[in-house]
Amino acid sequence: MRAVESAVGVKIPDNARIIRNLLMGAQFQHDHIVHFYQLHALDWVDVVNALKADPKKTAALADNVSNAPWGGTVYYKQVAQKLQTFVDSGQLGPFTNGYWGHPAYKLPPEANLMAAAHYIEALRLQAKCVRMHALFGAKNPHLQTLAVGGVTCVKDLTPDRIAEFLYVWQETQDFIEKVYIPDLLAVASFYKDWGAIGGTTNFHAWGEFPLSDKEPESLLMPRGVILNRNLKGVQMARQQQVTEHVARSWYKGKKDRHPFEGETVPQHGDYKTNGRYSWLKAPRYEGASCEVGPLARVLVAYAKGDKATQQVVNKTLADLNIPVGALFSTLGRTAARGLETVVIGQAMPGWVNELVANLKKGNDKTYTPWKMKDGLGYGLNDVPRGSLGHWIKIEKGKIKNYQYVVPSTWNLGPRDAKGTMGPVEEALIGTPVADPKRPLEVLRTVHSFDPCISCAVHVIDPDSNQVYKVRVT
Repeated sequence: MRAVESAVGVKIPDNARIIRNLLMGAQFQHDHIVHFYQLHALDWVDVVNALKADPKKTAALADNVSNAPWGGTVYYKQVAQKLQTFVDSGQLGPFTNGYWGHPAYKLPPEANLMAAAHYIEALRLQAKCVRMHALFGAKNPHLQTLAVGGVTCVKDLTPDRIAEFLYVWQETQDFIEKVYIPDLLAVASFYKDWGAIGGTTNFHAWGEFPLSDKEPESLLMPRGVILNRNLKGVQMARQQQVTEHVARSWYKGKKDRHPFEGETVPQHGDYKTNGRYSWLKAPRYEGASCEVGPLARVLVAYAKGDKATQQVVNKTLADLNIPVGALFSTLGRTAARGLETVVIGQAMPGWVNELVANLKKGNDKTYTPWKMKDGLGYGLNDVPRGSLGHWIKIEKGKIKNYQYVVPSTWNLGPRDAKGTMGPVEEALIGTPVADPKRPLEVLRTVHSFDPCISCAVHVIDPDSNQVYKVRVT
């Protein structure tokens, strides 16, 4: 939508900007909670070891760590019984395929039981959290009320729905600040050595959450590029400097191209680590391989002097007694995801108040009519996984070319023609692995990027080497 709006020159109303921010904020809250507990926590938490915990000691630990609305000896005893039922059945359900008992696990049994209990509570919360999307977006995922020119949910901006949105936001934010962040700090305190493992060199963020119609100047999470870990030399990120490389990817050609001139012509071949070995392209910024995502956003905001970000980052560094340099790591990447969730969540009530003030003034405009015309456009924003850019070329009222560069392509892309590694490849260099047959340490770093590589998976006919295409009518 932003790409088309850019191409046709339409300016969306303030209310549409606010609602988009609220929906995106809800997306960050939901995604980061799910990532920490359901997708990443078990890289650090040994669920089976939790069965050795003393429920009474676990309750005492939880009281010291968090301000959760649930707890006590009986509560943790019941959680342990649920886990024991899983183990006794031989079917671990959501805990299947873990490297339980791995020597890289460091948490004591009581901390493992506390984290396992919060894993379950996070499952319950995320089911409630998605209601924020349903209220103004009609459903989750794949919102229905977003449109070129604004949003279409003007009839949903009632006092009851706004109040319900705030109610769900409050419950979610309470969990983030009273459970998620304390859990993050508790786990991190046992894994400080990971502040020197899994780091990368360059960082990129388009930024997100415009606070006015002036972008990128008004972005809550600012736009920027940090090269060679130089926080003092943070630069403005410009879309003209982005290129995609395919010399090591299964696509025709070798030339690097700006997205406006991009091509996506599959040409599968053998898997060769010294040749082509990935369906992902290799995005570069001024030729540099850049990490995108929570760590990049937090580093850019921190380097640009954002007070809210600096406050939560400095407090976390002090609580853990680690230097700023520890942020360039798997530990820093995992911490940054939680810290930005706090900052974004705390900004959301202000956006609601701004929306309510507009409505009270009789301003309920959420959409700007527009007409199709030829042109070039691009939409730049940051989603939970990182920098997302869409580029469109419209000619004779139709799409002439359309390319997008997504977060996991930035992070998991292969080497380029010069041999420069992608961020995940770089981050894995030097990772200590206690058991090569159970590479838990590798998973910790890979999962910290929250990879989504469906765009790197294609269905190929092995006989004809043709990519299957489906026409929907």
